[in-house]
Amino acid sequence: MKHTAMTILYEVHDNLYVNLTNKCPCACTFCLRQTRETMENSGPLWLEHTPSLEEVLSEFPKFDMDKYKEVVFCGFGEPTEALDVLLEVARFVKERYKKPVRINTNGLGNLVNGRNIAPLLEGLVDTVSISLNTPNAEKYHELVRSKFGDQSFDAMLAFAKESKKYVPHVVLTTVDTTLTKEEEEQCRKICRNLGVTYRIRPWED
Repeated sequence: MKHTAMTILYEVHDNLYVNLTNKCPCACTFCLRQTRETMENSGPLWLEHTPSLEEVLSEFPKFDMDKYKEVVFCGFGEPTEALDVLLEVARFVKERYKKPVRINTNGLGNLVNGRNIAPLLEGLVDTVSISLNTPNAEKYHELVRSKFGDQSFDAMLAFAKESKKYVPHVVLTTVDTTLTKEEEEQCRKICRNLGVTYRIRPWED
């Protein structure tokens, strides 16, 4: 069984990223996976198959975990598409390595899983970083092209609000250079109303 194209763990700056799935309910116009197969220090991130819990856990001993500040669930798919494995890996990382855990998500995990998943994150996840992208529901749908359609924008905001009850840090992000200053101000207001952090992240091509 060849594993050449299976990059499950990869380094980004001082963090270790976990690539759990290719599946995603969105087809974002700006998604990096449309134009590349790898990130700076990774092998191909398109997975041959969705890795099992055992396959993911067997990768960790290959890395010097003391080097990393954080373990981040973020690959070429939406991490909450592999929720059961995500939760078990997060538990393992906490117990074995005592590292902070972050999920980078589109915030549609409740729609993906058909239930409120936020309570399951309690004690396992330190930061949930959600792609807000734009303050405007209409523009959001144009950009994100979620298979769940018009309910997606509100569902994403509801997930942010819900996550706040169970996760210490909830962050909504937009990408630098993609919004006007006025739109950024609207995003800041949304975050203030939700009681979450707003972060403008640098554009990566």
